[in-house]
Amino acid sequence: MLTRVLLILALVFAVAGCHTPPKKKKAPTPPPNQIQDASGDVDFQAFWSRLNRAVAMHDYQTLASMMTPNFGYRLDPVGEGDGVFAYWDQNNVWPDLSAVLQQKFVPHGAFMVAPAQFVTDPQYSGWRAGIQLVNGSWKFAYFVKD
Repeated sequence: MLTRVLLILALVFAVAGCHTPPKKKKAPTPPPNQIQDASGDVDFQAFWSRLNRAVAMHDYQTLASMMTPNFGYRLDPVGEGDGVFAYWDQNNVWPDLSAVLQQKFVPHGAFMVAPAQFVTDPQYSGWRAGIQLVNGSWKFAYFVKD
């Protein structure tokens, strides 16, 4: 009887001394209004490629389908929505748009933005583009200059 009790106690101590397996670490989730870097995402790359082709061809119809309804194209005075193509034509913005869209996009707030200098340099005042995930689809949200 004493042997059984000692054997059970030894077994309890042996099991209690075992380490529990480590828990899997969850990937960090960004704050609610901060997007993760999607530059390597296949869907983002396909959207970006299609956007570049549409800009190169000045394909208004395709571009309009890729833009948010309140697409921002001017900061002062604020320009949103309709009128973007006329503004780009009148101000010869197409070369600047094409050049910025060739840059690497990085996360900034709820947008993927280019150029990356806009995020890293607080004094940046040039053209910048923003692409946003809207209801699971990428949309061209703005192209503005300070």
